[in-house]
This record gives sequence, structure tokens and C-alpha cells, in this order.
Amino acid sequence: MPAFFVSRAVVRDAAKMEEYAARAAETLKAHGAEPLLRGGFAQALLGKGTPHGSGIVRFADMDTLRAWFDSPEYQALAPLRDAACEMELFAYEVPA
Repeated sequence: MPAFFVSRAVVRDAAKMEEYAARAAETLKAHGAEPLLRGGFAQALLGKGTPHGSGIVRFADMDTLRAWFDSPEYQALAPLRDAACEMELFAYEVPA
């Protein structure tokens, strides 16, 4: 069953964020992931919203998503990610 990686980031350093995004994209490609959305906050439709960026990526299944997230290549980017932004990461499964 497909799995989705959803991120929410508040950027601290735009240059580092661009570097992180480019390098993370290469790790996603190596795991057959399909980026679906990368964009910035536009407006809150319900509730409170604060400026942030979001991303949604599709994986074949949760095992593939976890293999990507736990991979040495992606984990090596953690210091850059943490310097670039405050990020929340979520995984979702879509029932068949």
C-alpha cells in the first residue's frame, strides 16, 4: 500500500534550505520516491497558520519510506536540515 512522507518546515537559513532540498532530492530518487508537492504556505483556511513550507512525497510502501528515512545517505543530511530549518516529518499509509 502506498505511503506518503509529509514535511512541514519553518526556514531559518534559505541558502542552507536550498542545499538540503537538492541533496535530499537525490536520496529520494535513489529510493524510487515520487515528489508530489513542494511549496510555501499561502493562507490559513481554518485555524491558525504560520508561514512554512511543505512537501509531500509518495513511496511504494511504508518499508520503502522507512528505508529511505533510515538510510545513511539521508541521515547524513540531518545536521544540514537542522541548521536550515525547524522541520516536522510525518508518514502516512493509504489503505487499499
